[in-house]
This record gives sequence, structure tokens and C-alpha cells, in this order.
Amino acid sequence: MRRIVENYAELPRFVRKPLWRFWHSWIISREKHDVVMTCMNYGFAGLDTERTIDLEPRDESERYGLQMYHRAASWVPLEGKDVLEVGAGRGGGASFLTRYMHPRSYVGLDLSDPGIAFCNQHHQVPNLRFVKGDAEQLPFEDNSFDAVLNVESSRCYPHIMKFFSEVKRVLRPDGAFLLTDMRWSADVPKLREQLRDSGFRIVEEQEIRENVVRALDTDDSRKRALIGQRIPKFLIKAFGEFAGVQGSGRYSSFASGAMEYLSFHLEHAD
Repeated sequence: MRRIVENYAELPRFVRKPLWRFWHSWIISREKHDVVMTCMNYGFAGLDTERTIDLEPRDESERYGLQMYHRAASWVPLEGKDVLEVGAGRGGGASFLTRYMHPRSYVGLDLSDPGIAFCNQHHQVPNLRFVKGDAEQLPFEDNSFDAVLNVESSRCYPHIMKFFSEVKRVLRPDGAFLLTDMRWSADVPKLREQLRDSGFRIVEEQEIRENVVRALDTDDSRKRALIGQRIPKFLIKAFGEFAGVQGSGRYSSFASGAMEYLSFHLEHAD
């Protein structure tokens, strides 16, 4: 199980989507009455001081995951804009950005039926809604959004060029594509090439691997405690891999530099 989690993005394409649906459903089944996790990314921390933003008390427990969303989204102002997040997961980032950055509308899209049902029930925020959909076949009209956000999700898509093409289609001509994700170091040049071939121009780019490692180190005790309390013993190692705890293969790949983590601000090239 641990190897499956560690190498999820390298699994055959036909395996990834059903596995993702199962994972969502299983997590939701464990948190029917006491939700403690709505952000599923590895987190972001400052290098001089871990805290990079001010948060309301109710958001403090998921600080590092929310700081990752802030890093991903803060390339451009979202206030008064129509925003789409592809790969919204459990919705914590969508709720945070809607409440703190005040877009006119925010749509969180994900592949999982149980995940979408959970998000619409748990995150009842004005101007925020969640819909089911495939990243490679976005269920929206052309030129629908001022910004499209994707956080730690694109690496797992079976056909990444289809996703980039769909983003370009639904993004307004002056809109921003905000992509933040990991790649093996050797694959980073290919990612930049894929983005350019899809009709995007890289406006700004930041390598944030060290910030991710700092967040993983700082948040390690909390994650281990939650895993120990909530996860059956036979799944603890696999879930530790999923969470990137110290000593996991994922943590080691970030710490060694084998895996990079990049945040992009992109726009239409033409």
C-alpha cells in the first residue's frame, strides 16, 4: 500500500481515477462527525518565520496547507473575479480563498462524488460552490473565468495536455492560470515546454521546495498524532507516505531535491 501511495502518479491511467474516488470516500467515512482535515497539500512555510499570513482562529489548525493556497493564489488579486479551482479536494483551500480574497464567484471542481457532496455540505460560504467534473473535460463555457487555480493536483492527470488545453479554453483572454505543483527534477523542463506548447506564457515562477520541507518539518508532530488517532494500524505507513511525514519516501524526495515544487503565474501567450 505504501508503494502505491508513493508512486500514485506513475500508476496506469485507468487505475488513478477509481483509486482517487476510493481514497476520497474512505477519508470522508472516517470523519463523519468530527472533520479535522480539509487541506490535502504538503504545506508552505516561510524560511525566516513559518507563519506567512494572519489567520482566523478556526483556520489555525490547517495553517501550512492554507499558506500553500495563499502562495498559489497571491500572484494576482482575486477580489471581484470569477475563479475556478480544478482539483478542489476537500474544499479547505476554496473556502479559505473565498473568505479571505473575496472573489465574485469561486467554483471548486473535483472528480469525486462523495468529495463534492462533503464540500457543499461542510463549506457553506457565500459565492462558493462545488461541482463534479473531469479536469480534462471541464464542464464550463469558453471564457468563463478570470483565474484558474490548480494546487498539487495536475501531476496525477492522465493527459496533462488536455487539461492545459481546457484551462486555456475556459480562461478569459486577460485571465491568469495559477499552477502550483511538484515534479521530479528531471521533468521540470518538460513541464515548462508543455505549458508553452499549450499556449501559455510564464509570467512569474517560484521554486518553493525548501518552503515545503520547512512546512513538513514544522507540522510533522501534528500529522503523526492525527494519523495515529484516526488511521487503522495497517494503513499508518501508507498514510504517512501520503502526508509526507519525516522518513517517508515523499519527504526524502523533497529534502534531497529529487522532487521540485513550483508555483507559476501564467497567462495566454497570444
